[in-house]
Amino acid sequence: MPKTLGNILILIGIAAILIGLILRLMGRLKWIGKLPGDIIIQKGNFTFYFPLMTGLLTSFFLSLLLFLVFKFFLKR
Repeated sequence: MPKTLGNILILIGIAAILIGLILRLMGRLKWIGKLPGDIIIQKGNFTFYFPLMTGLLTSFFLSLLLFLVFKFFLKR
């Protein structure tokens, strides 16, 4: 049990660091949210924005990251 708990705490720490880095870099990454496939409709003073491709890529990379974490760090 302590070994598994230690692994989980390490993963939580790594995740917190990664989320912090992503939040700091969001201003510098101008292409996030403006990928081909993102839907933007502007009519007058109304803007509809649906980040379809950004959401798909984010989902893919998070799924890959979680797969690797569970495969290598949370072995039973």
